[in-house]
Amino acid sequence: MQEVHMGKTWLLIGSILGFLSVAGGAFGAHALKARVPAEMMEVFTTGTRYLMLHAVALLAVGLLADRAGGTSLSVAGWTFTVGTLIFSGSLWLLAGTGTRWLGAITPIGGLILLAGWAALALAVAKAG
Repeated sequence: MQEVHMGKTWLLIGSILGFLSVAGGAFGAHALKARVPAEMMEVFTTGTRYLMLHAVALLAVGLLADRAGGTSLSVAGWTFTVGTLIFSGSLWLLAGTGTRWLGAITPIGGLILLAGWAALALAVAKAG
């Protein structure tokens, strides 16, 4: 894929994740809050917060891809996408189901997100 198209891809994915974050936050505040313990509500909220933060990060990757391009930005985009799905997804599922082993998956998503931030830093450094 050409980098210009990847910029659009990251903007689209970031927009979708932002939408899901707002929808999830509303669901948590209005439907889930009455059904789960406060501890699990906090877990759900953490997943929602990281979802929004990385939606915005993907928007930044999309805007940078139109200016600079490069492999590091693609790595950042993919790792933010996959890491967010694993990190936030596992926390949402943990909060909704109470299935404790899902908490063991969350750090994998966190490590992938860290790789995304490192790739973004490398991309910015290369762009000069």
